[in-house]
Amino acid sequence: MKYQDYYQILGVSRDASTEDIKKAYRRLARKYHPDVSKEAHAEERFKEVAEAYEVLRDSKKRAAYDQLGSNWRAGQEFRPPPGWPGSPGGTGGQPFGAGFGGREFSDFFESLFGNLGGGGPGFGGGRGFRGPGQSQTVALDISLEEAYHGGSRSLQLQLPERDASGRISTRTRTLNVRIPAGVTTGQKIRLAGQGGAGVGGGPSGDLYLEVTLRSHPLYQIKSRDLTLEVPLTPWEAALGCKIDVPTLGGPVTLNIPANARNGQKLRLRGRGLPGQPPGDQFAVLRIVNPPADTEAARELFQRMARELPFEPRAHWGR
Repeated sequence: MKYQDYYQILGVSRDASTEDIKKAYRRLARKYHPDVSKEAHAEERFKEVAEAYEVLRDSKKRAAYDQLGSNWRAGQEFRPPPGWPGSPGGTGGQPFGAGFGGREFSDFFESLFGNLGGGGPGFGGGRGFRGPGQSQTVALDISLEEAYHGGSRSLQLQLPERDASGRISTRTRTLNVRIPAGVTTGQKIRLAGQGGAGVGGGPSGDLYLEVTLRSHPLYQIKSRDLTLEVPLTPWEAALGCKIDVPTLGGPVTLNIPANARNGQKLRLRGRGLPGQPPGDQFAVLRIVNPPADTEAARELFQRMARELPFEPRAHWGR
């Protein structure tokens, strides 16, 4: 069956108020009423408008419809989510189509609500629709050090919710969040039951914190691997040496081989972000020449030029 975008049918936004929905319905009902309309396919359009209004005018049915999310497009092939209360095999009761004056509804409508009613936890029986709250996702920026060590943080989040009039408002919530060690950009931290409120006593949805690692003054980050630029003097690169380099777990000694090249990459295995397996840290060597800003420094460079038989461009003639 095809997905019906009830908001698009009425020409209103998803955060439209109940009053806005009513006004849109009245305008379109006058335009497409079969007794007076001269529009093509007026009767079909009138039924679509009436069905959309049937859902969006009622806060419980609208909340249930909104649980499907906003990523669906009109005409897209649709099947109700597993366990949907109104679908066969869900938690609904008997069909309620006759309870709305015997109107004919689309297959889409019936797939969502046609098995609800009676004495079960759907519409009817004085209990109203019972459904899970909508899951929500918010961004969470953390430092590289937090991602490495893990820990906890108190967050104040502005979360959307729908008020009694149908408008979207925000509420401020304070949550204590545990940040797992080794989390990387794009991963989500799930906070069960901290999302949108359930409908008719249904369970709350989940809240997902989508992680972004902030840029770092020393390290470049790629997944769990880190890259650190390591400056060397020409004599350290030529003769080889041992130097201490920083890592997120503390400084370690790095062996620089003799005749090291500018741009050469050395691996510190397992020194990246924790994980299974952990990431690595790469040291990229950068040879830095001292400035020739004194007479003694210039004389030393001139002596090197005379005594070292080195021609870096010799390969050009080959």
